Amino acid sequence: MLYLAIDQHRKQLTVNLRNESGDVLLKRQVSTQWLRVRKFLEEVQKQGHSEGGFVAILEVCGFNDWLVKLLEEYGCRELILIQPEKRSKKKTDRRDANTLGEVLWVNRKRLLAGKRVQGIRRVQPPSERDAEDRQITALRKRLGQLRTRTINKIKHVLRKHNLEQECPTKGIDTIKGKKWLGQLALGVIDRLEMNQLLVQWQLWDEQIEKVAAEIQKRQAQSKTAAVLATIPGCAAYSSLALASRIGSIERFPRPSSLANYWGLTPGCRNSGQATDRLGSITKQGSAMARFILGQLVLHVLRRDPWMKAWYGRIKKRRGSKIARVAVMRRLATIIWQIVKHNEPYTVGGPPRRELKAQSA
Repeated sequence: MLYLAIDQHRKQLTVNLRNESGDVLLKRQVSTQWLRVRKFLEEVQKQGHSEGGFVAILEVCGFNDWLVKLLEEYGCRELILIQPEKRSKKKTDRRDANTLGEVLWVNRKRLLAGKRVQGIRRVQPPSERDAEDRQITALRKRLGQLRTRTINKIKHVLRKHNLEQECPTKGIDTIKGKKWLGQLALGVIDRLEMNQLLVQWQLWDEQIEKVAAEIQKRQAQSKTAAVLATIPGCAAYSSLALASRIGSIERFPRPSSLANYWGLTPGCRNSGQATDRLGSITKQGSAMARFILGQLVLHVLRRDPWMKAWYGRIKKRRGSKIARVAVMRRLATIIWQIVKHNEPYTVGGPPRRELKAQSA
């Protein structure tokens, strides 16, 4: 078996190839031009025929997709995707590729058997459907951020001249408010900027409407998203975003596993006699999932009195910020339960099934 480690960048791949004995057979850089990268993989494929094939290890980044498909095309027996570690002070591409190759070769048996390896956060590639759902929900989030940024710029122009209080409606996000903005007397430059911002605002609204329609259609086809939509405040966008970032619930043996996967569990800095030194949450997971859960907290606390009372007890002891994060983590464990057992969210406490088990 050959073991191929790849440090991927935009213009080149830094590769490190080892044999079964762990000896480095090849270390070089390969251009990402199609002809050159295909020629390199053909050579690895031919060399691997006599060695029983090859496996590859790769760090996750935002443009892995084409390389993952290409490795599968050239007969890669298994592709191992891992989360990048913290940046080293002594970092070069060749060192990174060599480190990846060492990790793959040393832990080859456990990695190929699908077992956990201490210190390595392995990433499960999403299905094609989940990848598309992740992409469209991330697009919806970006469009919302762009619209908010545009509205804030409009408010800045108004506050510059102390005109915000003269708006005929409570907010500017109304038909009457937008009409007032279009007719407002401003200086030449401010009027030019306001007109452009209003055009941008209309563009973001149109694009968000189109994306929302596609999200609604895809959410209706997802069983996981349908059951997540029973959570207070979890509409099509939120439920599809969370469902696509869960994948198969069978990957998570316990409710806390999902919370850990999304980076909602506290870090740990125990050493010596200090055995209870917990830190802030790890944030080593989907930032999108944490963002959605942070939004859902507001709706859940309004509509679920049991959760609100639990939140209030933590708030008295630790403060509102820690209490909200605690609710996010509990929501993650509840999501595991409702997806695992295909049951709707229960307002007012644990599901009936758990209450019966506790009483028995």
